[in-house]
Order: sequence, then C-alpha cells, then structure tokens
Amino acid sequence: MPALDPTDLVVAFYTRAFNDGQPEAAAEAALGESYVQHNPGAPDGAAAFIAYVRTMRGQFPQLRLEVKRTITDGEYVWTHSRITLSPERRGLAVADIWRVADNRIVEHWDVIQEVPDQAANGNTMF
Repeated sequence: MPALDPTDLVVAFYTRAFNDGQPEAAAEAALGESYVQHNPGAPDGAAAFIAYVRTMRGQFPQLRLEVKRTITDGEYVWTHSRITLSPERRGLAVADIWRVADNRIVEHWDVIQEVPDQAANGNTMF
C-alpha cells in the first residue's frame, strides 16, 4: 500500500468519527493494531475510542468538530480544533498530537480547554 499523507489520514479519521458518526469505520480505516492513548481519562485501543465517540455523540447529538489547523513533522501530526457540543455552547479548544506509523494512527495525546465567555484579550482561541 502506498504511503498515505499523515495529515490527511488524521483529519479524515477525526472528522469521520465525530462529524459523520462513523467511529467504527474511522477506526478500521486508520487505527493501528495498537492504539496508545495518553489522555488519562481514556483507555487504550480502538474499542475504547469507538465507545468514547458513541458516548459523546449520544450525549451531544449536535456535536461538530472543526479542524482549524494542522502541523506535520515526520510521524507526528498536530491538530488544533474546535469541538462544539451544541449550537448554543461556545465549545472546546482542543490540541491533539497523533503519531502515525506504517500508515496507521498508533498514539494520541490531547489538551482540552473550554472556550470562555470572556477573555483577558481581544484575540480568538482559533
């Protein structure tokens, strides 16, 4: 199989799972046999990822993920995204780091912050 662009792989995986509500298909297409999760609230593995997405979409059926920017360096892809849980909420700013090996996502880190009502400056988080 030819090498896939790691950025395209990650963005397709992330948006297919959350926006399209297809975490099983996203996991099958993109996750490695081993998927190591560094978020302390999330277990390792594809099954845990699928369950997490199903739970989030069940609680927030209007959930939308918008990848605002990406950076790729070798086997690492960084995404900076906005997750809106419902239209009336300001959402979450999410920074993810993904490690890709052999055309598969094998490792993930994230930092999540709520978008505040007011900021100490006039800049946006995105």
